[in-house]
Amino acid sequence: MDELMEDFGYVLDFLPTGKSMDRTREPVAQIIGTKFFKLLEVTIKPEQKVSLEQKVSIGKVNRVEVDRIKTRLSVSELSNTARSELNPVLKKIVMEREADFIGFFNKCGSVSTRLHQLELLPGVGKKHLEEILSERERKPFVSFEDLKTRVPLLTDPASIIVQRINNEITGIEKYYLFVKPPA
Repeated sequence: MDELMEDFGYVLDFLPTGKSMDRTREPVAQIIGTKFFKLLEVTIKPEQKVSLEQKVSIGKVNRVEVDRIKTRLSVSELSNTARSELNPVLKKIVMEREADFIGFFNKCGSVSTRLHQLELLPGVGKKHLEEILSERERKPFVSFEDLKTRVPLLTDPASIIVQRINNEITGIEKYYLFVKPPA
């Protein structure tokens, strides 16, 4: 169970007095985890302040700003501010974890006999697939820049990953590549 825990998250919205419909008035933040992209609502310690796009510790130890995790959220439960911050924060996380996503491009395989994991990425079809597989066989990719250079059809691989993660978070995908699906 602990291996599915998020250690860090980015603040999507901070509500210093909580949500208007909450019984108890306490400072809360809506955040997204950096590992499994879980949307969470957390309470912020009264003496702490957080800002949008701030990275906070939400693991079991070393919590400075966060008092406790209240609940897991769906996209529809996010505030308007949190929704507007979602894509920029996802881009930040993807760039921060570039090596992980390049590893995906280097190692991913088939979902079925007719479908490859790369084809689950928005805008990646058979031509892209063949080019990526051919290039990675020749030499593994080392960065998004390297991927863009060697596979010119992929103009912005980071944005493709962000779009896929966003689709998975909203629950419109059948297969999950990057997001821990809701229970």
